[in-house]
Amino acid sequence: MKSLVIIPAYNEEEAIVNTINTLTKTCPDTDYIIINDCSKDRTLEICKQNNFNVLSLCVNLGIGGTVQTGYKYALKYNYDIAIQMDADGQHDPAYLNQLIKKIEEGYDLVIGSRFIEKQGFQSTFFRRMGINLYSKIIKIFTGKVIKDTTSGYRAANKKVIKIFAENYPVDYPEPETNAFVAKNNLKITEIPMQMKKRDTGISSITPIKSIYYAIKVGLAVMLACILKNKEVQ
Repeated sequence: MKSLVIIPAYNEEEAIVNTINTLTKTCPDTDYIIINDCSKDRTLEICKQNNFNVLSLCVNLGIGGTVQTGYKYALKYNYDIAIQMDADGQHDPAYLNQLIKKIEEGYDLVIGSRFIEKQGFQSTFFRRMGINLYSKIIKIFTGKVIKDTTSGYRAANKKVIKIFAENYPVDYPEPETNAFVAKNNLKITEIPMQMKKRDTGISSITPIKSIYYAIKVGLAVMLACILKNKEVQ
């Protein structure tokens, strides 16, 4: 099956070379596309200098629009599997084949989870609070358990690629889209993996923003659990 790794990148000049070199060395037969979200640093310049596969946005769309661009690319070029992977070094390409294998076994969405074996970097305290909140909401409304609701390391099949290409949340999209997939009875599962701290830079999610996002995304997750897409039914 033809697979594509979607790598959203914003101001990742210090990490992008190591991320791509590790990816291509680990999984040489898997395609990738960097979606440069109008970075203000040398991310695009470095990508061009190294002949990386990069699609550069002309305006900053934020994480939702950037990832959705990757799914639109995957849909346009008829990929069977699309895998999201961060540009900052947190996601180890060694797990790619495990994600792909689960899709090949018949799952629609496969999430790389930090909280099954609870090894490696476990995220910040405030973020874990949000993760637990979203997990409880999804379980209440769908009956399904997703431990790592905010993981950005996940694989989607053609059906989910089409859904995400057509409709994708703007902010903090993983909990909401996971809830939508679970509610619409698509096959979703998690696999254990270890994640690292960022190689460089700092997260844009401050403690104050964490509280804001917890409320905003919590409401969005509940709405996603209530609504169904007629095309999915």
